[in-house]
Amino acid sequence: MSRVEGKIEMFGIPNCDTIKKARRWLQAEGVEYQFHDYKKEGVDASLLSQWCAAQGWEVLLNRRGTTWRKLPDSEKEGINELKAIELMVKNPSMIKRPVLIFGDCVTVGFSPESYQLLFS
Repeated sequence: MSRVEGKIEMFGIPNCDTIKKARRWLQAEGVEYQFHDYKKEGVDASLLSQWCAAQGWEVLLNRRGTTWRKLPDSEKEGINELKAIELMVKNPSMIKRPVLIFGDCVTVGFSPESYQLLFS
């Protein structure tokens, strides 16, 4: 059913509710993918740099989560791409979820509507 060809990778944390919804949607639609748990497997700065180039660091950095809110103000001040990448490498929970990669395409977040457009 998928019009997307090639390997599909989903990056996230398995116990995240949004990840669970996205995985259920992909499975229900018969879309094969590989899951990368970046809490266990990590994520490196070069990969985050690629994602930032595709989507922007502001999209990737989850400022609504508890990990961000618990940071000292000194670490939040003067946030830029380089600092955001450093924080996301140290704290993968700060990366918005899921990040879906296929070919050169990078998507961040999940909604049934956006996935339907990608995979219909």
